[in-house]
Amino acid sequence: MGSPAGEEPPPPDLYRDTWVRYLGYANEVGESFRAIVPVSLVWASYGVATAYVTADAFDKGKKASAAKPEGEGQSTRAAVAVVDTFIWQALASVAIPGFTINRLCAASLYFMASMTRWPLSVRKWATTAVGLSAIPFIIKPIDRSVDFLMDASLRKLYKTEE
Repeated sequence: MGSPAGEEPPPPDLYRDTWVRYLGYANEVGESFRAIVPVSLVWASYGVATAYVTADAFDKGKKASAAKPEGEGQSTRAAVAVVDTFIWQALASVAIPGFTINRLCAASLYFMASMTRWPLSVRKWATTAVGLSAIPFIIKPIDRSVDFLMDASLRKLYKTEE
């Protein structure tokens, strides 16, 4: 479907509609590799994901501030956009998926140790494959759950236009 006659579609959102979105998944990739890379690299992946979350939050605040002419409530709109985006992204892109992949990989490594005779190096690489392959399957359910959680709690404190 196109936009109404005479209107151009909005430009793509750098943080949601381009390759930049994948930076938000850096920590899931880091967690998947935890068994075979130094922990400092895992923490660095959290740094990349957190930088993405922060940049997206400030971008949404800037857009909310510019959406309507200056006046009453402009700074409030911007602050709400920053806080809402930051909390949503922190939960949906960093905390919950990072924990999920971490526990999935830990369980995978544990069960492979007790159920196979594979060498440790093979078990670690298999665990990494399990973690990486799970990422596409956890994204949508986590996003929807965080939407539900925020709609049922924090978003009740302020009105949203979306």
